[in-house]
Amino acid sequence: MVKLKTATPRWIIILIDLVISVCSLGLAYFIRFDLNTNLYAMENEWLEHWPEFIMYLCIKGVIFFIFGIHRGLVRYTSTQDSQRILKANLSTTLIFIGISALRATIWNTTYLFPSSIILMEFIISLMFLIGSRFAIKLWYIETVKSVEINERVLIFGAGAMGLIAKRTIENDNRIQQKIIGFLDNNRSLVGNRIDGIKVFDAGQLDYLLTQLRIEKVIVAIRKPNTDLLRNLVEICLSKQVKIQRVQDPNTWVNGELTPKKIGQIDITELLGRAHIQLAQSRLPSDIEGKTIIITGAAGSIGSGITMELIKYKVANLILIDQAESPLYELQQRLREYQSTLQLHFRIGDIRNNESMKCIFEEFHPHIIFHAAAYKHVPLMEENPFEAIKTNVLGTRNLTELAVAYNVEKFIFISTDKAVNPTNIMGASKRIAEMIVQNKNHHGITKFITTRFGNVLGSNGSVIPLFQRQIELGGPITVTDARITRYFMTIPEACQLVLEAFSMGNGGEIYVFDMGESVPIIELARKMILLHGMEPEKDIEIKISGLRPGEKLYEELLADSETTLPTHHPKIMIAKTREIASELNQSVDLLFNSETPLLQRISIMKQIVPEFKSNNSQFEQLDEH
Repeated sequence: MVKLKTATPRWIIILIDLVISVCSLGLAYFIRFDLNTNLYAMENEWLEHWPEFIMYLCIKGVIFFIFGIHRGLVRYTSTQDSQRILKANLSTTLIFIGISALRATIWNTTYLFPSSIILMEFIISLMFLIGSRFAIKLWYIETVKSVEINERVLIFGAGAMGLIAKRTIENDNRIQQKIIGFLDNNRSLVGNRIDGIKVFDAGQLDYLLTQLRIEKVIVAIRKPNTDLLRNLVEICLSKQVKIQRVQDPNTWVNGELTPKKIGQIDITELLGRAHIQLAQSRLPSDIEGKTIIITGAAGSIGSGITMELIKYKVANLILIDQAESPLYELQQRLREYQSTLQLHFRIGDIRNNESMKCIFEEFHPHIIFHAAAYKHVPLMEENPFEAIKTNVLGTRNLTELAVAYNVEKFIFISTDKAVNPTNIMGASKRIAEMIVQNKNHHGITKFITTRFGNVLGSNGSVIPLFQRQIELGGPITVTDARITRYFMTIPEACQLVLEAFSMGNGGEIYVFDMGESVPIIELARKMILLHGMEPEKDIEIKISGLRPGEKLYEELLADSETTLPTHHPKIMIAKTREIASELNQSVDLLFNSETPLLQRISIMKQIVPEFKSNNSQFEQLDEH
């Protein structure tokens, strides 16, 4: 196939446009005289009207230049180029009509051209000027796309986003892909053609992937049904077909889709259930005009809660974290809000009671969201006293200050690892839960706890770890092939916290109905497949063995706990056993400087009888 030059000089395009215009004028004359003319008549017409023809060319050339119809790259002709051509052509036609009217009325002579000629020339030249550009565009696309073997692609979604994705792919000569068809569930579209491409029934995906030899599916729907999308992902991965997704239009550069915005499916789509949506109808009235403290504000949950709260008219938002750089990064993210919100960033350690007291004295908060904690299980097994000081002492400091300063509500962020704990981190969080519950009747403060599973994409979670390992070429490390975890997204976790805040009356531990737990090894396999690679062939999955304190599976309720329903079917209240009256004395012993480490751990096991160490140096304490 003949290839086109990719850079044609502008003067050649102007010359071609003028030639097309002259040919259009000639064709208009032929049609005007019913295609019945001869060379003699044409010669006489030229001799009699050659000044008008020269004027025609000059006007056309000047108007075309003013409107810049030669400036667009022909191979990327768009509707905007067509609009410029229409405006330029219409302007020349109106000028010809105006000149003809002046000649006939003022100078009392003949029209520049007969009216029928002018109108036909407008239609014919417009058709050829636009048509020639799109013809060259299609020719160019075919010449550059035919060099390589094209990847066969289906676009899931036959709406506006799907059409934009198709044109983006076809207009980029670096993308060696061939759009085979659209997929859609809309029966009125199935069987029709959109932009020359057939629309197939999405319900036949399994059959189409094989029959049409599809190598990639691109999801081009802004908010697809979660169950439908998950099913689509499962089918594609089972057929070893790559799957990508067009990112949200809000992320497009200048509102235009680029190939870089067609990427991997968001990892949250691997969540084994539909996203839980919570109705926070009371939230605006509950927080409007309030001063709110968030501890651990630079962490995944803390910053997520922050991003939710800045949508409302809070009086002051005090963001506390001991990590300077992450808090600075959060400050930069929130710069656009600092002109309308009272945002305060404080470096502080919740273990330092004096430091926290200064902040309470300065702001007298109404609400506290306590998200600061040490959370990494193996690391806390090696540094148990640090976990105790932060998760237990830090929480006790904040609860005491909340009571002393008459805070209205205190919301504690806990974890499912606090249920039947097998590690220091989980046990420390369970003790913190008990401290929070125990404080509920010591003042006006309503103390509320939220307990949920692993958060997808949070700092230090398994998802970013797997992502890095895949980028490095593997292997992906899974501690045990049997290990399972509950998962939720950061927005879901934050919504749970805010919903619990709104509905809580004090003393509750709220838990989520999180569906089925997800096998970690299956999550690893799906991530590898979504990167277009094969497990064990391209990326190895290595079983590394359980880490100190790690469980095979997590629980949301302890053996002795039951649940009560709430107004939301996905949120329950855990009914825990009565807290022993000697809790405060036992906690004091944890921080007695004369108490040896092993004795501290023994005290933790006395406070939390269900705490049984697993694969840990502290298992010896469970033998007696």
